[in-house]
Amino acid sequence: MINARLPLMQHRFDNRTIAIVDDDPDILQSVELAFRHEGAITLTASDGLGGLHLVRESRPDLLILDMMLPRSSGLLVLEKMQEEKIELPVIMITANLGKRHREFALGVGARAYLFKPISLVRLLETAAKLLEQPA
Repeated sequence: MINARLPLMQHRFDNRTIAIVDDDPDILQSVELAFRHEGAITLTASDGLGGLHLVRESRPDLLILDMMLPRSSGLLVLEKMQEEKIELPVIMITANLGKRHREFALGVGARAYLFKPISLVRLLETAAKLLEQPA
């Protein structure tokens, strides 16, 4: 009998912690499952204050952040992170098509800005690219 070991399958986000903050439970669950399928450790929150707490306490490798959230908008979370010098890649996701919001989000620290309905393939690709870039 031959006892061969298959190489462990590597995923794009092995050993990476991804924080996901969205108040829509369907989006939160689908994004979380997509990142877990790719090997990520995920942390979730459904409001801005919870998301800010996650970032402060766990310092994830990447933050997926909805713009419109209860108990502190995603934009306010970004501003607070900037004030506290918390630096990590942030992907802002939103249904808001306003150009000024996009410019503001990118100005206060978001590294990418994606519109809902979100393509999980595009979100994963964007996250992988951001994590490859130097901080």
